[in-house]
Amino acid sequence: MSEHDGAARRASVAVHAARAGADVAEASFRGELEVDHKNGKTDVVTQADRDAQRRVIEVIEASYPDDPIVGEEEDALKAVPETGPAWIVDPIDGTNNYVNGIRAFGTAVAAVRDGEPVAGATVCPALGDTYRVGPTGAFRNGEPLSVSARSDPEAGTVCPTYWWDFDQRDQYAAAVRGLTERFGDVRRFGCAQLELAMVASGALEGTITNLRANPWDTVAGVALVRAAGGTVTDLEGNRWRHDSAGLVASNGHLHDELRAAAREIDAGGD
Repeated sequence: MSEHDGAARRASVAVHAARAGADVAEASFRGELEVDHKNGKTDVVTQADRDAQRRVIEVIEASYPDDPIVGEEEDALKAVPETGPAWIVDPIDGTNNYVNGIRAFGTAVAAVRDGEPVAGATVCPALGDTYRVGPTGAFRNGEPLSVSARSDPEAGTVCPTYWWDFDQRDQYAAAVRGLTERFGDVRRFGCAQLELAMVASGALEGTITNLRANPWDTVAGVALVRAAGGTVTDLEGNRWRHDSAGLVASNGHLHDELRAAAREIDAGGD
């Protein structure tokens, strides 16, 4: 099997697995949920998260039984292997939205090789959107994606992604200040994979964080942005990897302004 065909097959499995997990999540959306807290009052997990992850893993293992699987919940691996193939799963990204009946959540699955994404999918069932990325590009509901062409920051809409703990809220304030001083408008959706998909689709011009984001919150979306013509780096401007500190994703035209805002976050929090 050629490298292209192998990536195409993994892209197909990623979509199938993400849809299967999203179906589990959707079945309990706006219903009675069993909610637990992990590391803080806003860090929640539901039984639907656990059930959706198990369903995603079942689908992946049916086609790739020997591949390692990195996942947010339960006893799945938490670090991406540096060599060989692997899968990265977020059963419900945006769990706080999910718990509160907000439609901005999704199931994300990425296939990586040697730590680099080769395919991925994010399925947002309550929005009716399926994002996928593979060797032929990035798509939403079958239509090709392209980042926006805006080059004027004052016409751009951007997003501080990921979430800052209570003892880091000065950094969140610094992120918002840095963005509002440079760009036309600011949004936050509480679902990193969706925010990255929105950069890929041109709905946002960019998104930033100074934090080291978990791979299950980012890798599929980063692959979408790049395949749609965008740019994703760390705070220093180096190519972003799953273990990078900070993330700046943009349409490319406004990357320098976004990176400047991201680099000011830590300084603004002192």
